[in-house]
Amino acid sequence: MSAPEGLRHLVEARGQESWLSHRPAGGGAREAGVLLLFGRGTAPRTPAGLQERARLEPLGAGDLDILLLQRSTALRHHAGQVAFPGGGLEPGDADIVAAALREAQEETGLDPAGVEVVGALAPAHVPVSGFDVTPVVAWWRQESPVRAVDAGETARVARIPVADLTAPENRGRYRHPRGVVTTAFDPGVFQVWGFTAIVLDYVLDRLGWTTDWDTGRRIAIPPP
Repeated sequence: MSAPEGLRHLVEARGQESWLSHRPAGGGAREAGVLLLFGRGTAPRTPAGLQERARLEPLGAGDLDILLLQRSTALRHHAGQVAFPGGGLEPGDADIVAAALREAQEETGLDPAGVEVVGALAPAHVPVSGFDVTPVVAWWRQESPVRAVDAGETARVARIPVADLTAPENRGRYRHPRGVVTTAFDPGVFQVWGFTAIVLDYVLDRLGWTTDWDTGRRIAIPPP
């Protein structure tokens, strides 16, 4: 199965997600969309990822990557945290997909014309921000350069190889100082936890790319 076909099957199975909160989306919360943009060509950066690539190649995922960004440490909210590109729905946006593409372009400079939107997963309510967040799944049909457009908001933009995310040695759990525990990834560029890690964990597992990993391993993440 090709990567775009796998993404379509993922979207067709929407509604099975187990997200951060059991609160149903809606009810007056502000809407936001994040872009889960998969592409090809970024080599693994970690030794574990290099080994993992061989396992993923028969699955068609050995050279796949996904676009992530790290927020500026100067921000008042979510400072230094890794996230998917995206943001809140604005009055001029046609829908949540348009919002995700607009925000991704503003944050990373990508050209939306080269992005093939596959569909959206069910929205998730994120209590810490009060947003109902819809993950928009997309395929990078024609790639364009990406960068941190505004250093005041984004510290770094990177394409993270799927192999570096699914490698068992790069996976674990993170305990936030407030006591919340989430799955976490340490793919060699920046560490991923919280809502972004929860979505990645679900998506990579549903696509059939994950393997067993030590759920007792702890990943330490320094404060921003």
